[in-house]
Amino acid sequence: MDQTLSGRTALVTGSTSGIGLGIAKMLAAAGARVMLNGFGSADDITTAQREVAKAGNTAEPPHSAADLSDPAQIRDMCAEAEQRLGQVDILVNNAGIQFTSPIAEFPDNKWDAIIALNLSANFHAIKALLPGMTARNWGRIVNIASIHGIVASPEKVAYVAAKHGVIGMTRTVALELAQGQVTCNAICPGFVRTPLAEKQVTALAAKHGITEEAALKDFLLARQPSKRWVEVEEVARMALYLCGPDSGSVNGAALSIDGGWSAA
Repeated sequence: MDQTLSGRTALVTGSTSGIGLGIAKMLAAAGARVMLNGFGSADDITTAQREVAKAGNTAEPPHSAADLSDPAQIRDMCAEAEQRLGQVDILVNNAGIQFTSPIAEFPDNKWDAIIALNLSANFHAIKALLPGMTARNWGRIVNIASIHGIVASPEKVAYVAAKHGVIGMTRTVALELAQGQVTCNAICPGFVRTPLAEKQVTALAAKHGITEEAALKDFLLARQPSKRWVEVEEVARMALYLCGPDSGSVNGAALSIDGGWSAA
């Protein structure tokens, strides 16, 4: 078993499903002790905890139900993580939401919610955990941005703005920390195969009266040259590298994993 992160601790937000859960399992398998965060039913959360425990051959990890749109709850979550884990060496900011609409019709409350969760939450978590990392002179911060942090798409004004902001924040934090052993990087996935994304395919197929395969290629993956999903495990392996001991000179990067989307 890979023990690259043996003795390290990690907080992964939005980790009760999808990309966040995949990253949490990958970090646990590499020896890290992990704290989860996210919403879901009691059964869903228990299932996520058990999957992470199985991946790391450890006890079930702690979980925080903090609402990351609330800065006070973020600070409390980070303090709890430091208390439960002893310290937090690795922060993965993954939690996020999406809403699509033309800008002229975009609801103000949806803008505020997306900016709060997809951008501001990263800032508050980094600010809360950075003092401990800098005091120990080691830390890894990984922000899950998006291909939409690099290029734009119509009807996604809040999401695109937030993810561009995440990359700008990542670079600023990296510059401030450049002479130490704390790094900050962003991962920019294209369309990733998650349960929520697969539901979009089903809905598109029903809406247009076509097969799910056609809906996937013609609509969801229309701008992704590979015409296939990015897999959760692919994103998780990139995160594992950025969280590990061999990535110390990778700092301020926005790394694409998008099937060629950003090259087009």
